[in-house]
Amino acid sequence: MKKRSNARRVDGILVLDKPAGMTSNAALQRAKGIYFARKAGHTGSLDPLATGVLPLCFGEATKWSQFLLDSDKEYVTTVALGVTTDTGDADGAVLEERSAAAVDEAAVDAVLARFRGEIEQVPPMYSALKRNGVPLYELARKGEVVEREPRRVTIHALERLAWRPGERAELRLRVLASKGTYVRVLAGDIGAALGCGAHVATLHRSQAGPFRDADAVTLERLEALRAERAFEELDRLLLPAERALAHLPEVRLAEASCFHLAQGQAVTGSRLPAPGLVRIAGEDGKFRGVGEVLDDRRVAPRRMGAA
Repeated sequence: MKKRSNARRVDGILVLDKPAGMTSNAALQRAKGIYFARKAGHTGSLDPLATGVLPLCFGEATKWSQFLLDSDKEYVTTVALGVTTDTGDADGAVLEERSAAAVDEAAVDAVLARFRGEIEQVPPMYSALKRNGVPLYELARKGEVVEREPRRVTIHALERLAWRPGERAELRLRVLASKGTYVRVLAGDIGAALGCGAHVATLHRSQAGPFRDADAVTLERLEALRAERAFEELDRLLLPAERALAHLPEVRLAEASCFHLAQGQAVTGSRLPAPGLVRIAGEDGKFRGVGEVLDDRRVAPRRMGAA
């Protein structure tokens, strides 16, 4: 006999403040259980060591998770100079120790300038990227190292927030970067450029796409509401799915046009923005999905919501 599920339909985006020491998937499963949600997914992993903004998509909102995966991210990190580790962060085994006593603020600022803008990064072995279907971190745990192709990423901002000199100097940074940027790799490359090596001591994601620290909710708060069976209050913490698309220009279309878009057909429109992705709304202002303004001034569907 099939076991009956008590899961319920939950739609929206929960911005979780992920605690340190927990994988992103473990945090997702905890939140999913608290909500008794049928369907949920996260929008890009944070390392177990990291804390901060982890948007979780429930139900219909999972349709828009790719737009959050593709968004820029902001981090605040403490970089420990003089020590390199196999994972690039404080969770790893120490590979080498060197004195950072000769490094000063001027040297730090000169090196940081080299890492702003478009740069190349070699993904770390301790990552979820796969080689022949096997995650690199599994190979790394066996002591295997495979060649990885450099990837181009963009460092939009790299700001020194604090500096403590010494044998084991510490550098606190704000990093605003494009998708796919590894802060661990950035820290290691900065340490190599300074001649002393480095690793990430702490990492906090303060923004993911349009979502910031102020939007985030802790697991402790969620669990307290669950213990009180305050499901209405839990549901009020969910943000509408279109918040993930706030950066896209809105196009309002007639109901007939929205219907044709939902059927996979391109439509014509007036007063359209420049070619590119747009947020589709009906005449009533209700969010309908994502389209793309084409060069011929038609709007094509790219990801439409439920009718």
